[in-house]
Amino acid sequence: MHVLRLALCVCLLASLSLPGDATGAENARFPLRIAPGGLHLEDQAGQPFLITGDSAWSMIADLSASEAQSYVADRKARGFNTLLVSLIEHEFARNAPANIDGVAPFLEPGNFTKPNDPYFAAAERMLDIALKADMLVLLAPAYLGANGGPQGWYGEVAAAGPEALQAYGRYVGKRFARYPNVIWVQGGDYDPPEKRLVEALAAGIEAGNPGVLQTVHGDRDSATHLYWKDAGWLKLDTVYTYGDVAAAALARHRSGPRRPFFLIESRYENEHGVGASEIRKIAYGALLSGASGQVYGNNPVWHFGGPGLYDAPVGWEQALASEGAQSIGHLARFFERLDWWRLRPADPTFAVRATGLPTATAISALADDGTFAVVYLYDALSVEIDAHGLAAADLAFEWYDPSTGALSRSGPLDRNAGIHRLQAPSTQNASGSSDWLLLVRGGASRR
Repeated sequence: MHVLRLALCVCLLASLSLPGDATGAENARFPLRIAPGGLHLEDQAGQPFLITGDSAWSMIADLSASEAQSYVADRKARGFNTLLVSLIEHEFARNAPANIDGVAPFLEPGNFTKPNDPYFAAAERMLDIALKADMLVLLAPAYLGANGGPQGWYGEVAAAGPEALQAYGRYVGKRFARYPNVIWVQGGDYDPPEKRLVEALAAGIEAGNPGVLQTVHGDRDSATHLYWKDAGWLKLDTVYTYGDVAAAALARHRSGPRRPFFLIESRYENEHGVGASEIRKIAYGALLSGASGQVYGNNPVWHFGGPGLYDAPVGWEQALASEGAQSIGHLARFFERLDWWRLRPADPTFAVRATGLPTATAISALADDGTFAVVYLYDALSVEIDAHGLAAADLAFEWYDPSTGALSRSGPLDRNAGIHRLQAPSTQNASGSSDWLLLVRGGASRR
């Protein structure tokens, strides 16, 4: 065993708080499609697309056009490329179900056969803003609500029946077909006992916009690929858990069908005591365990000025610059420098052991061609890795502070020298947390 102590030579990659640090990634050429191999999305030019999302459920219903412009510009500048949005809002907006101007989505309350054109025209203006910013929109046509309750539309959906829902799906599918940046999200915090209702809505959307990608937001800890195993419309799977995200993503990676999946929801910042360090553990845990993206959430940003579920410490405008949002921006820049789509969850023999607090955790992934590896440490002071898992001979390792964007380049690593114990730069990173990111790669993969 070789013990290497790293000198922390920090270079700040980006500003800590201002949103002027957009990534250098090229704009996506929509619509997205499933890449060859079936494990991630790519654009029309074949460029892999890593979902780096923000939960903006109430954007269409609760924001004015100028507020939406400001919000989307902020998220774009911070490195986000995806927004999760409800097309119609049942509860979490100031005038719900009407929008900020008091325009209701239906001519008769809850009547899916009578959509109100002015409401959906206003929604189009919101999607225009997102499209101009080159943002993917995960769009929920009718969020069902937790346990099918009043937070969502399940009561009205059940009363409407399949025929009305298919007509509504056809209406929104056709109306929004001109937006190549939309992927539809069925469900919403619920696995409905009457699947035919969602099936009808999805079929209507497909009829209105043939070939459009659709996914689902299921019940928490639901295996969407099993609950909807016969759903031909389901092209992308999702993971949704408040538990161990890395374990849930790894279970889906190992057991599910060969199609992309992403983390659509976990615990939000400023809810359930979640701060920025937990946000990072959630996000990196998903991406290093097989997920092809992750969606972050912040209270109050997800509901903006509308009612939420928990008290918010600040208003949504101020919350845009939260530590969690900054951390996701650093994550986006980190993965942009890598062929991230090659990553596969590593065998336990690669990251052999993490040492530190009793909760010390190491989550690792290896490129399928052996050119690089990424390890996320939480509550750990060091990690033992077996460099034999990498193919390159000229290995080097770098420590990254995920809370700030600071990078320490540490020098060479001998692939043939057995197991190495790599020691974190400090017991705490710049934010006072004990999480670190380790990158090991060969010279040919550096850029």
